Amino acid sequence: MAANTKTSRKVARYAVPVAVAGVAAATVAMVPAFANAGGPDLPKVTAQQLIEKVAASDVQELSGTARLSTDLGLPTIATGLLGGGGVAGGSADPEDKVAQLASGTHTFRVAADGPDRQKLTFLDGKDEYSLIHNGADVWGYDSKSNEVFHEKAEPGRDGGKGEGKDHKTGDRLAASPQQLAEDLLKAAGPTTDVSVGDTAQVAGRDAYQLVLKPKQSGSTIASVQIAVDARNGVPLRVQVLSTQGGKPIVDAGFTKVDFAKPSADTFAFTPPKGAKVTEGAAESARGEKEFKALESFPGLEGLIGGANGKGDVKVLGEGWATIARIDSGQGKGLKDLENDKNAPKEAKQFLDSLGDKVSGKFGEGRVFSTRVVNALITDDGKVYVGAVTKDALVKAADANK
Repeated sequence: MAANTKTSRKVARYAVPVAVAGVAAATVAMVPAFANAGGPDLPKVTAQQLIEKVAASDVQELSGTARLSTDLGLPTIATGLLGGGGVAGGSADPEDKVAQLASGTHTFRVAADGPDRQKLTFLDGKDEYSLIHNGADVWGYDSKSNEVFHEKAEPGRDGGKGEGKDHKTGDRLAASPQQLAEDLLKAAGPTTDVSVGDTAQVAGRDAYQLVLKPKQSGSTIASVQIAVDARNGVPLRVQVLSTQGGKPIVDAGFTKVDFAKPSADTFAFTPPKGAKVTEGAAESARGEKEFKALESFPGLEGLIGGANGKGDVKVLGEGWATIARIDSGQGKGLKDLENDKNAPKEAKQFLDSLGDKVSGKFGEGRVFSTRVVNALITDDGKVYVGAVTKDALVKAADANK
């Protein structure tokens, strides 16, 4: 299946951040945090009634303080790349900040006034980073470096009236609380068991908990729990729990929340005097240049080829057990990289971090393991990836060799 080269390259550059930010960034801007011990006594509701309550909620204005904890179980080398500026752009580049959400705990101030005005301020340490969407403009400001990132917000499907769901900012500041819940429930489908769990109190508000669990075996996700405000239907927390147990993979939400309309000056921004301002179009061009450089590394051409539209992608299974098989079309794999004396040491270090060697009817390969997404990279250049266990990947590779 040929892919659009520009789009594929962006996917290749931000594969891990997108996997995280799709949940993390889309969660933190509108979910409020951690439940107190002991749930309130609320009227009984069915899962269908709770889903309808979320869908009927029309809250678009809020402000408060939020916290996001992410534990994906990434290898040290990958965490270093994501958290240490491994993404193209200066310290004010939103893509760089989104990548940092892949691990650790982060605290934010958040504010929203409909689809055209949102603000997210990182409060990690004494320095602040703010990401602001105000009408036609998106700003990122890093107080430590005094750097500013700016780009124009893309209009929604409504032609720029602010009612659409296609804002570029949606990847960074997230959709509305209703949209997050709707997207999760839509993605759930017939392979998911949906029920109502224990009640909770989140950020001082009474809440029901909607619980999504896979019906299929082999998923790395045990459940997704959404705390829903008992009064207005706004999702107040999202937790993603692992089949391995332990702390949540993602635990995000407000520690404080107010549903009053934020003042207009909350979203106003003018670059400070002397700040270095970078336009988004320039960063995009830089990213393309960096990807071309990566492509030229000896031994990496074949592995990256599938992301360039030269190979194909096949979707195996459905629901929580979905696996993508990516064929580079180059016939090159890990052994080529292992045996290539000209391959950069960084590439071989990454290879060593991939994890266990595995074998089966498909041949041999290595498994890159996290608490969520696992990937089997075979010696003949195929990649099997999904939020499934190592055993599920090996079975898929054996059946589709």
